Amino acid sequence: MPTVPAPQSPSRDRAGSTRFPAAVDVALQEAGWQPGRWDIKQAEHWADTLRAHTSPAGHRHTVFAAAVEAWAEFGGLTITGTGPGRHIAPTPFTVDPLHGLHLARTLGDLGRALDTDVAPLGQEEIPDAHGGTPTAQAVLAIDAQGRIYSLDHTGDWYLGPDLDTALSTLVLGTRPARLGVAAQG
Repeated sequence: MPTVPAPQSPSRDRAGSTRFPAAVDVALQEAGWQPGRWDIKQAEHWADTLRAHTSPAGHRHTVFAAAVEAWAEFGGLTITGTGPGRHIAPTPFTVDPLHGLHLARTLGDLGRALDTDVAPLGQEEIPDAHGGTPTAQAVLAIDAQGRIYSLDHTGDWYLGPDLDTALSTLVLGTRPARLGVAAQG
């Protein structure tokens, strides 16, 4: 079973001006986010779409409060970090769970490995050099405790115990932790 740190509560006041590091706050505001942003109607539409989808093999998505809350606050935003990044180059990403619509089995498998429900959150993207449509690089996912993951062709990555930390990881180019297998003893 992959190892992942236990969920934690955000240490900062979610409504305060110190919620995010300055560079993250700027990137979020440039993407259209502001404190108090809340589009529950769009989040519920996404939830209904995911619940209604069944893969050809019968796999279905799970929808839970942590996912709906993340979609309501950040859904529809494309966020890009500026600067070189602390450890790795920042990756542009979009918060839109429908990018994971056809990944019900993949997310279900991750959820079973972590012993929790997992829902799509969005995707990391590779910008098109000519200004066209970006290419998907990795799917972003959220679990029922609010922890955030990135799944790409190289493995599964832990971005943080909550969405605020994960946003900082992506925008600031902080190296994420690779999910691993716990030693059996």
